Amino acid sequence: MKMLLSVEFPPEPFNSLVKNGKVGEIIGSILESIKPETAYFTEQDGKRGGIFVINVEKSSDVPAFAEPFYLNFQASCKFRIIMNPEDLQNAGLEELGKKWS
Repeated sequence: MKMLLSVEFPPEPFNSLVKNGKVGEIIGSILESIKPETAYFTEQDGKRGGIFVINVEKSSDVPAFAEPFYLNFQASCKFRIIMNPEDLQNAGLEELGKKWS
């Protein structure tokens, strides 16, 4: 299932990793490991952030996506199920509307 993984990086240890030149290597290793469909880096609530579209096969896979960010950056991670337009079309909204109206 496709999920949106939002990561918020606190200033430390990120700042120290930038200063000692290791942040790029660590982020590269994490991206190689989690293999996101897409990856974006942005500001989130005034802090550094990342947004990744990932494919989660089973719920027990979630730690493999989160722990690299927790352990390397003391980051916060949020997971959201996402749908593309085709997924939404296949959701059966019309039947649900009839059932629950």
